[in-house]
Amino acid sequence: MRIKFKSAIFVLSLTLLTGCGAKKDNELYNLTPDQWYNQILNDIKDADLESADKHYISFASEHIASPYLEQVLMILANAHVDEEEYKMANFYLDEYIKKYGTKKSIEYIQYLKIKANFDSFSKPNRNQKLVQDSIAQINEFLKNYPNTQYRALLETMLIKFRLADYYLNVEIQELYNKLDREDSAKIYQEKIDNSPLNDINSTKAKLPWYMTPFE
Repeated sequence: MRIKFKSAIFVLSLTLLTGCGAKKDNELYNLTPDQWYNQILNDIKDADLESADKHYISFASEHIASPYLEQVLMILANAHVDEEEYKMANFYLDEYIKKYGTKKSIEYIQYLKIKANFDSFSKPNRNQKLVQDSIAQINEFLKNYPNTQYRALLETMLIKFRLADYYLNVEIQELYNKLDREDSAKIYQEKIDNSPLNDINSTKAKLPWYMTPFE
């Protein structure tokens, strides 16, 4: 009986030690800047952005002045864009501006933020606030950087955002009409009538057939 009890204690102790050892192996700390940098690159290569984000936080806290951090911020921003995780991409771009922004780099980063918003707008019938915020951001950008090399690209985005906003207003107005909400429908009808896009010959964006029932 005493032997069985001791065996049980041994197995339990071994299990706890093994568990603790595994936990420590998963928690990286006190790495050199080179090691952190390579670890984050490996995380991205393995498509494990959650680990990459956590390792960036540890890296930044352990080596606050490392020159690698500037590169890592841009690498992580681009990695999140590739995975269509645009909020996280914008977070890293904001961090870059805050820590390393110069007059020239801020122009580029602000452009990347607008492009991330544009790329994230995959469904034409949703997120009107994103559309309106992006229109305001583009107008502000063109005002601050009138000679920007990104003007042609931004003006194309601006036209598409304005078209999206126009057709969203049309759909909202039609919905209020169906619901007999005359006052609300009138407000949106005025927006449509006063829009510079009201008289242009354009085609409404079409959703794939499988998305139509959800819109």
